[in-house]
Amino acid sequence: MGYSRDAWGFDEYHPVAQNGSNLYGKDGIGFMIVDSLDVLIIMGLDEEYKTAREWVANVLDFNQNSYVSLFETTIRVLGGLLSAYHLSGEDHMYLTKATDLADRLLGAFNQSESVFPIKFVNLNSTSRRNYDGSCLADIGTLQLEFKYLSHLTGDPKYWNYVEKIMLRIDELEKFDGLARNYVSVSRATFSGALIGLGALGDSYYEYLLKQYLLTNKTEQMYLRMYNEAITGVKKHLLKRTNSSHLFYLGEFYYYNGGKKTRFVPRMEHLTCFAGALFALGSEKIHDSFSEENLIIGKKLTHTCCEMYFTQATGLAPEYVLYNTNSTGDTLYDNGRKHNVLRPETVESLFLLWRVTGDIQYRQVEFLYLLTFKEWGWRIFQSFENYSRFPEGGYTEIVDVDAIPPKRTDNMPTFWLAETLKYLYLLFEDPDNDLLSLDKYVFNTEAHPLPIFVPSEEIRGEGWNRQ
Repeated sequence: MGYSRDAWGFDEYHPVAQNGSNLYGKDGIGFMIVDSLDVLIIMGLDEEYKTAREWVANVLDFNQNSYVSLFETTIRVLGGLLSAYHLSGEDHMYLTKATDLADRLLGAFNQSESVFPIKFVNLNSTSRRNYDGSCLADIGTLQLEFKYLSHLTGDPKYWNYVEKIMLRIDELEKFDGLARNYVSVSRATFSGALIGLGALGDSYYEYLLKQYLLTNKTEQMYLRMYNEAITGVKKHLLKRTNSSHLFYLGEFYYYNGGKKTRFVPRMEHLTCFAGALFALGSEKIHDSFSEENLIIGKKLTHTCCEMYFTQATGLAPEYVLYNTNSTGDTLYDNGRKHNVLRPETVESLFLLWRVTGDIQYRQVEFLYLLTFKEWGWRIFQSFENYSRFPEGGYTEIVDVDAIPPKRTDNMPTFWLAETLKYLYLLFEDPDNDLLSLDKYVFNTEAHPLPIFVPSEEIRGEGWNRQ
């Protein structure tokens, strides 16, 4: 592929310029290659995997004077190494690299004034950037990776650092289970007024459920927090349009302890992971809301697919404004009509296919004529038609409603790690039982981690907290 030819070793690929760039620092830390290791294993690309493994073993070095995002590095690089360790048959090289990286990332905790970690951490020094702000997703999307590392190494320190975050969040005041999207690191409190499942908050809610599932449903605290949050989502964020009755999740602003609130009918593509969240929750938590939650997951995913199918290119914009009047469903912001190859909609299609068996189904208000696989195939064809670059790679596009679309010369790592992986798994033969949801939990970067029961030596307070 173009990346191997033009940008090998760089964090990101620019297909038009036929070169690469690094996300943090001059040397990079293997975002593209490490993020893609499990894809190569899953797809059986043995020669490409061998080349990538050799680069990780012999070239990748985390001893750099570079500031990196704790969140992005954890979900992409640490998660990628841990998944590769398991899927490779426990190749110890990956665990050694993962442990080295995690120890360096712990500086984000050790340099913080509270249990909330700082947003950026230097990989080989104790110097820090004087920046207090962070967000809910950045502090609440570390737990799967660090807990699994404690399980593998027997060292509870990784578990303890990330669990203290969750214990503190559990103590803070929330609005019907919903946490505000911004946080103050120094005070370990929420800040701002925004609540939502888009950027800044999304994967926190994802990890409430997945923490419960990863440790084999042993930590009841996360089941409670998830159920409280889902109740709040349905009460305050879930709406539907008047024209076509499309279900969507908007943004909520919470002022003065809830004395004043404001709803904004804006749904980001990032929020489209919620279809998968509702579907997975309905499958794994058998209660009186399971059927209702599955229906919500289906309808939200239908809305997200419509974000694709109503555009000239068949690709979704970054977000949609929904019309609260009786005529028409959507309003668009011309400044946010670009597509960056995001995975959330195909992630939800994959989860719904795994949960339901991809059957056609009829609801009172809708006749869904296409199965989840057929929806996924339409989306894939649109990527092929408008995002694929002839000389190799795929690019972001500027305006999803313009043909031919202008390109933004970038191919992010999640295109390989998530979007293509979920599309591949969507069309995989179900008889192969590849990465069963009974055995694996996918982190927010689509890296599969095996479900485990934590030992007494590593498990923390969440074990007992209800």
